[in-house]
Amino acid sequence: MNFDLIKIMSDVTTAHVHHRHDHSGGFDLLDVLLDGLIDTVKMLPFLFLAFLLMEFIEHKASGKLQVFLKKTGGAKVGGAIGGALLGCVPQCGFSAAAANLYSGRLITMGTLIAVFISTSDEAVPVLLAHPEHIGLIWKLLLTKVIIAVAAGIIVDIVLSLIKHGSDDEPNYEEFCADCGCKNHGIWYSAMIHSVKIGLFILAVNLVLGAVMSFAGEEAMAEFLGKMGVFQPFVSGLVGLIPNCAASVLITELYADGMIPFGSAIAGLSAGSGIGIAVLFRANKNMKENLVILAVVYFVGTISGLVLNLF
Repeated sequence: MNFDLIKIMSDVTTAHVHHRHDHSGGFDLLDVLLDGLIDTVKMLPFLFLAFLLMEFIEHKASGKLQVFLKKTGGAKVGGAIGGALLGCVPQCGFSAAAANLYSGRLITMGTLIAVFISTSDEAVPVLLAHPEHIGLIWKLLLTKVIIAVAAGIIVDIVLSLIKHGSDDEPNYEEFCADCGCKNHGIWYSAMIHSVKIGLFILAVNLVLGAVMSFAGEEAMAEFLGKMGVFQPFVSGLVGLIPNCAASVLITELYADGMIPFGSAIAGLSAGSGIGIAVLFRANKNMKENLVILAVVYFVGTISGLVLNLF
């Protein structure tokens, strides 16, 4: 029975991956629109739950949360572990939700970075589409979780030392601007926020989907394969592209033996799906956003370089 279930999942995933990414005929507007719409719809439930949580805390428990954060130091270790475990679930909805939670200071920067690094996006579905590589899934996820937890904890410790132990308190002023939360219930406000961010995500998915389609995944794969020792650096840059196609490309190259495990980890750790784009949309502090982007890329690249040595 378990074998039948795995086979069904593999068959469904294979069909999905081939539909989305086997565009040998060049640019296809319908495929780009469909892929962008599907990716966006898949994230909406996670976004809605994240916004609903923020609305609830703001209106019902903001005082208690601030007291809790001060007493626990933001639950740094637990936050990094929890963020890494949630991030490795095969989709990028959690990374988008985490970006919004961080913009409201409901999670720490370390927790956000842990989510971003561990986010597997479509790596797991792609490996499921290659039954002979299913055993690699646990190796990939475990490695990314370990890297994510370590990075998240270190980032929060460094920040606490820089800030002399003080933590940012939840900030809702910009989050709740023009959402109508004072005149409507939290469900309505959460829905409004989800729709606004959802439209932004859809626009990003459509633009990047068109760019990736025009550029051609085969050309990108050929370029990456020629980088030699510098592969982790280039793979990390590819991973930073806020689109599911990046994780698919990197995972396919790894599954086909065209790049080593370390280079795959570099790209998949630096990649957080649409999460990084949502961060730049939701968090107004551009300096913070750039620091987070740099840390994610640095951690992913260095991890890939080290792993390629073994």
